Amino acid sequence: MLRDKRKVFIDCTGVEDALDVTMAQRSELDYLIYNDLLSYADLILNGNPEEYLKNAARSHGLED
Repeated sequence: MLRDKRKVFIDCTGVEDALDVTMAQRSELDYLIYNDLLSYADLILNGNPEEYLKNAARSHGLED
């Protein structure tokens, strides 16, 4: 919710569908969606989701 009480809804289904992700990477994405929504929004709007997901899954020992 913004300071003036307006709400912002972000539907990133199209972006998520375009990502070629493994199950481990999808789990990381789901974690952000449900536990750190601001980081998720920033990643989708300003970041490089593919690179982030590769590095995150690798850092958790989920991928080679």
